[in-house]
Amino acid sequence: MDRRGGAAPERSDDRRPGAGTTARPTGPPGGAARRSGRAPLPVAAAVATIWAAILSYLPVAVVLGFARITEDAGAVGGAARVGLAGWLVGHGVPLDTDAGTFHLPPLGLAMFAAWRVARAGVHTSRAIGARQHGTPRQALAVAGAVGIAYGLLGVLAAVIVAPGGQDVSPARAGLTLTVFGTLAAYAGALPVTGTLGALARRTPAVFRDGLRTGLVAALLMLGAGAGAAGLAVATGGGAASDMLTAYRTGVVGQAGITAVSAGYAPNAAVWAASYLLGPGFAIGTGTTVSTTEVTVGALPAVPLLAGLPSGPIGGFRAALLAVPVIAGLAAGWLLTRRSLRRAGLPPPPAALPRGAGRDRLAVRWPPLLAAALVGGPVAGVVLGAAAWASGGSLGGGRLAEVGPVSWQVAVVATVVVTVGATVGAAVTRAFARP
Repeated sequence: MDRRGGAAPERSDDRRPGAGTTARPTGPPGGAARRSGRAPLPVAAAVATIWAAILSYLPVAVVLGFARITEDAGAVGGAARVGLAGWLVGHGVPLDTDAGTFHLPPLGLAMFAAWRVARAGVHTSRAIGARQHGTPRQALAVAGAVGIAYGLLGVLAAVIVAPGGQDVSPARAGLTLTVFGTLAAYAGALPVTGTLGALARRTPAVFRDGLRTGLVAALLMLGAGAGAAGLAVATGGGAASDMLTAYRTGVVGQAGITAVSAGYAPNAAVWAASYLLGPGFAIGTGTTVSTTEVTVGALPAVPLLAGLPSGPIGGFRAALLAVPVIAGLAAGWLLTRRSLRRAGLPPPPAALPRGAGRDRLAVRWPPLLAAALVGGPVAGVVLGAAAWASGGSLGGGRLAEVGPVSWQVAVVATVVVTVGATVGAAVTRAFARP
């Protein structure tokens, strides 16, 4: 009854199942739902790897395929096999032909393929739910899965190429592409899973700084080599143009030759860096191209070779010999600047005032010099590996040896960068203002 004595009005029962209350989900919890949306590792790796292989194969197929069709009106199947052969060579797989073994990978194609496979590692890590929350084991699993899938594609490509007259070992192709794919995918999976940051935090600061210093010095040297090679080709532009016009294959064929030369441009940058360091490189058996000696024979009509020096370095060009030392000094300078920035100190001024005092800075000498000493061997390993990857053979006979000697490049780069980085870091630290 209500307050007036009357009967209380009847109310409908609103307590139906689910009425007035928040409905509880009857399905699996959110974490399980997210897990159910993740792709299995083999499927994700297969899809990402096949897409990466297609993207790196298409430019080769277009360039070499058009050249093949323009030359002898070959069938599309034959042009596709030629493209696959070039794709395998770009990964460092030897190709046996009637003229000998062709084993000079274009580093431009190799770098593009490595980037695409690294992206496959990124996409696979995201697909399995390991983004920023992965473990080192997951990064290794992603790299292994992508590497195996890439190796199987290499075996398939070698089998397809065989009927076209080129001899490629399926076992060698599979092993080479498996190693290539594993390393590239691991490089892509490390940062996206958060493993790279965890490894960096566990590494002593001296080795981190030394690794960064060596990489900076190596990249500066390769950049200087690229600039020197480009300048040499530009000054020899007339000879390069004559070589292009000598190919009577029309506009399409000349465009293909230009594209092939662009693919080998990173090789030329590494060779030029080796030239600046001192060891030089070879364009055939018994040849030498260095700052003190130039001995070459008959060369293939490739526009990229139009910039080869005609003799020992001299005159104002001798200033190029200081480039490796300057690269080491710059790497040491950057090392000290980073150390000062971490310590919260101002960078060294352009000119220190007379009589300015120098207090003891927070950047201590032993770690700084130790990092500079570590940077030298790191740069040597990087430049030696680049020299090894840039060389090979252009068939049999005289052109069986092309490129620099990797161990010589590694030794000279280690010494030059160690001295330059140490001096650069020490001078910058000595003149840093308090």
